Amino acid sequence: MIRRAMLAALLLVAAMPATAAEDLPLGAFFGTWQGHGVAENADSLYFAITTRDLDVVIKPDGDGFEITWTTVIRSGGDPNDPDVRRREATLEFRATDRPAVFEAESSGNPLEGDVLSWARITENTLTVYQMVLNDGGGYDLTSYDRTISDLGMELVFRRLRDGDAVRSVTGRLIKTAD
Repeated sequence: MIRRAMLAALLLVAAMPATAAEDLPLGAFFGTWQGHGVAENADSLYFAITTRDLDVVIKPDGDGFEITWTTVIRSGGDPNDPDVRRREATLEFRATDRPAVFEAESSGNPLEGDVLSWARITENTLTVYQMVLNDGGGYDLTSYDRTISDLGMELVFRRLRDGDAVRSVTGRLIKTAD
């Protein structure tokens, strides 16, 4: 099971195009982006969906980049005073020998309980992947697609557990600073 999860992650990277000639340059993603999103999961048909405020800061860092994303989740509780949770994460990525593929500075070995993190650019989308193994040898794989368009940035977050969809978030952000 663990080897299959690691193989699946490696196959995702191996399936990338050999050249990045049509890909946006990394600098196209730099800036401060703000917006809103909606989260869904298998229970969304029966329970309320949750809205999220989304902030993303992407800036150059050597031959790679640093990305910080903040999510503010408002759900449950009194509608006039909802429960609010704030999550923030920062990752630093460095370029690899493969065009448009980046490895997180903090990336580790999932077999040792570490998070395996990498990013890639395909066309106008910067995707950040994170994979962890659970105690039973299964895996959680998250992906954050950040796609640049004339309207700003579209976010699609997906979380899979052993290949099954657990949660997704879609959102739109606008660039508020360079």
